[in-house]
Amino acid sequence: MKRCDRSTPRAWVDNAVRLIDADTQRSADTHLLRYPLPDHWGVQLYLKDESTHITGSLKHRLARSLFLYAICNGWVTEGTTVVEASSGSTAISEAYFAKLLGLDFVAVVPAKTSPEKIALIEAQGGRCHLVDRAPDIYTEAARLAAESNGHYMDQFTHAERATDWRGNNNIAESIFEQLALETHPVPEWIVVGAGTGGTSATIGRYIRYRRHATRLAVVDPENSAFYGGYELADAGYQTGMPSRIEGIGRPRVEPSFVGQVVDTMIEVPDAGSIAAARHASQVLGRRVGGSTGTNLWGAFALISDMLADGHTGSVVTLLCDGGDRYAGTYFNDEWVAGQGLSLTEPEAVLAEFIATGHWSA
Repeated sequence: MKRCDRSTPRAWVDNAVRLIDADTQRSADTHLLRYPLPDHWGVQLYLKDESTHITGSLKHRLARSLFLYAICNGWVTEGTTVVEASSGSTAISEAYFAKLLGLDFVAVVPAKTSPEKIALIEAQGGRCHLVDRAPDIYTEAARLAAESNGHYMDQFTHAERATDWRGNNNIAESIFEQLALETHPVPEWIVVGAGTGGTSATIGRYIRYRRHATRLAVVDPENSAFYGGYELADAGYQTGMPSRIEGIGRPRVEPSFVGQVVDTMIEVPDAGSIAAARHASQVLGRRVGGSTGTNLWGAFALISDMLADGHTGSVVTLLCDGGDRYAGTYFNDEWVAGQGLSLTEPEAVLAEFIATGHWSA
């Protein structure tokens, strides 16, 4: 009789899962904020404020799921070096969980990632490895993981499968539970961006699983491949260009993007994303990031359609992260001008929408 054992000691795994679950228990769910719109419109807009996670962004949920997925699959164990390809926020959150578990963490990030985000990764104990070309982050992360006998977390492949989309306190379940006592508890639209595609996949699947009438809209910034891939039904579509709106937009359609659960996509100009982020920052009294601006640009357009059709209801989108991470970019007039962007036209679009409900973009 032959026998081959490959089991690893379970004590570290058991403790690692306990530590992550304990961290989750200490964290209350994020708030669902009402965004002020004229009462007579009969439409309510809500922002799921993911900036209140301990690592400051929506990616905290993803990082938690990815670590649990990797640990329970036996890919990450005691002493494993964890490597990730990330534009910033996912790396910040993964660095947090790696530190919690006593693991080394390396983030492979584009060289143009904001200095504020790099500092936050390093503050969580992570090390940053910069690459000049954004499309090279995947192969470079895989190379570094192989060299260190570590594990490449690969958020872009595993995001859509690491989270239980049927519930278990995922973001979709949380949204519907928090809306339960509102005037319109089942939203007409949920609006999200796509970075890995994991959030849109989770929400889209949950909507269908719970048989809600809600529709899912995905907004996409300039240079990103998701919109083109969706329009052409081409999962291999690529632009090869980095997104100026950090956290969303990719040079290729990522494996975790499930276009079949998306009801519509909206391509958002970068100037619109930045103008909307600045506008929302004034309304809310605190800075929000560029991806939140992208979300709001799409949400405002859909609300305008509802008003034109005489429909009431609710719309939900995400406040993905705070704007202080982008003080040197989206809130810096010199940086905006240096990108060849003018905010004059999108600011006029936003002003007209708030005044009249009409969307002229």
